[in-house]
Amino acid sequence: MKQHLLVEKFYKAIARSLGLKDNRLREMCGENAAMETRFNMYPPCPRPGKVLGIKPHADGSAFTLLLPDKNVEGLQFFKDGKWYKAPLLRDKILINIMSNGIYKSPVQRVVTNKEKERISVATFCSEGPDTEIEPVDELMSEAKTKIVQKD
Repeated sequence: MKQHLLVEKFYKAIARSLGLKDNRLREMCGENAAMETRFNMYPPCPRPGKVLGIKPHADGSAFTLLLPDKNVEGLQFFKDGKWYKAPLLRDKILINIMSNGIYKSPVQRVVTNKEKERISVATFCSEGPDTEIEPVDELMSEAKTKIVQKD
C-alpha cells in the first residue's frame, strides 16, 4: 500500500517538473497502470570481467524506482562513449523517467563483483496492458523538439 502511495507521489512530482497538471501522466498510463517489483541478486563471480549482471539497456517503463545495493558497486551508466560507475548511495532511490526526451533515460548495465554479492530492488511503473502511450501534446513544441533533436 505504501508503495502505491509513493508511486502516486512520483507521478505528480514528475508531471509538475514537466509543467503538466498533477494527474496528467497518471491518467495517460490508464486505470490499469502496472507496477512490477523485481528483487535482483548477483552472486560473487570469479570472472567479473567476462560476465555482466545485466546487459546494457534503457528502461522502457514510464518510470523506474531503483533501490541499489548500498554496499557493493555494480550499476554503471553510459555517457559520451564511456561507462561510469554509479556512486554507492545510502537510503536513496534512483529514478528513470519517460518524458519525450526532456529527461534522458540512461543506458545502464550491472557488472558483477568478484568477492561480494549485490542486491537491488527495482519497481517498474508502466501503462496498463490495454493503454497506448503517445507523446504528451503539452510537451511537444518546436523549441522542445529542437532541444530533443540536438541531444
